[in-house]
Amino acid sequence: MQTTATRYAFLPRLIHLALPIALQTLMMTALNLADTFMVGQLGEVQIGAIALGNQVFFLLMLFQFGVGGGGAVFASQFWGRRDVPGVRRALGLSLVIGVSGAAVFTAGGVGVPGLLLSAFTNDARVIATGVPYLRIVAASYVFTAVSMGYTHALRSTGDTHLPMYATGISITLNIAGNYILIFGKLGLPALGVTGAAISTAVARLIEMIIILVVVYRRRGPTAARLRELTDWDREFAVRFLGRASPVVLNELLWSTGFTMYTVVFGRMGTSYLAAYNIADTVGRLLLVIFISTAQATAVLIGNEIGAGREEDARRMGHTIMRSVPIVSAMVGIVGFFVVAPLVPHLFAVSAEVRGLIRQFLRLFSVLMVVKTVNLHVIVGILRGGGDTRFALVIDIAPLWIIGVPAAMVTGLVLELAAPVVYLALNFEELTRLVASWRRVVSDRWIHNLTSPAFEPLPGIEAAGAPPVE
Repeated sequence: MQTTATRYAFLPRLIHLALPIALQTLMMTALNLADTFMVGQLGEVQIGAIALGNQVFFLLMLFQFGVGGGGAVFASQFWGRRDVPGVRRALGLSLVIGVSGAAVFTAGGVGVPGLLLSAFTNDARVIATGVPYLRIVAASYVFTAVSMGYTHALRSTGDTHLPMYATGISITLNIAGNYILIFGKLGLPALGVTGAAISTAVARLIEMIIILVVVYRRRGPTAARLRELTDWDREFAVRFLGRASPVVLNELLWSTGFTMYTVVFGRMGTSYLAAYNIADTVGRLLLVIFISTAQATAVLIGNEIGAGREEDARRMGHTIMRSVPIVSAMVGIVGFFVVAPLVPHLFAVSAEVRGLIRQFLRLFSVLMVVKTVNLHVIVGILRGGGDTRFALVIDIAPLWIIGVPAAMVTGLVLELAAPVVYLALNFEELTRLVASWRRVVSDRWIHNLTSPAFEPLPGIEAAGAPPVE
């Protein structure tokens, strides 16, 4: 009989992986909040412009998260059996797809920024303010694609610290640059929204350079030569795309659907858009620890399956399903009673917008348990187990069948109050929860994606995966 101590034996490894991811995610979310806060001193139109410019980047990031996450499904299992060439092939395919996608986003952001922004709002002032911001930051999208590709591969092999340090340096420079260029400090002109864009683009370039330099100086499992990155044949590419493409499609369809929520609030009015953007950014701060533990879960489960310890992976998934609701409920209580009343006063917005922010955050806090369980099942358990196709279905179907129609009907047709619209669009989470829970309990989510024939490579270890037994 399994004891409680045995059931939770993986927790030290989970925490070791999750904490740097949490800090990195926290810093990235804090940067968005700092951008919103500093630009928010200029007015609601500027907040809306930054929000919509970042919405395009949000779509790109989710695409990159899908590409990197799909590659990580393979890389983590390859690393579980110490197949370093496999890790490098997965990294190479991820980079090819990720950089290609980023180039498309860059072409759109630089070439037709006004057209992209007009899809989110019909406010001419917001579009005019957002065009120069989007055109500048779009030039940095390829840098982000390279950074994300290596970040996912590093995490799959247990190295979560390097991405954290690189992000920390990048964000520190970004915030300092924002302060100097937005408000015109150190004798420089005040560039407003344009200054924020310049600072962001430069910071992303620096982050990419830091990651690449350190990776290749250390010569670890992700320090692949060009020949190793392209050392994949048609059979491997088909196998890779068969499991990775659902993750990419998942993120694309999810991000597109999630963007529709921004469209709805944007067309309800600039005040609603500003409130939703602020509440959404703060809400991500509340989710930081859970985003990191979900990603760490995917790495650990993938390592266990790749090493042939499928029963340990199964127990790990079940234990996480039982534990997450308790922790997230406590965080939700803090969000409801502490965060929601205080945050609105940090921004130079109207009393109406402050009230909306408060209501959005309280609704978000109430929904925390459902959101975090779904996050861990889809991003952590199912993807780590290679069950990417089922993850695609349960993530996307409720969004497009329930969430998006509910937002459009309540917000644009019935013109109900904004909190009612926010609650209606989140009803999709309850439907997703039922399917998620049943899938994990069924144990049909465990798939070993690596080749049966392999030669473990001794002497290369990582904190995230124990030696193959």
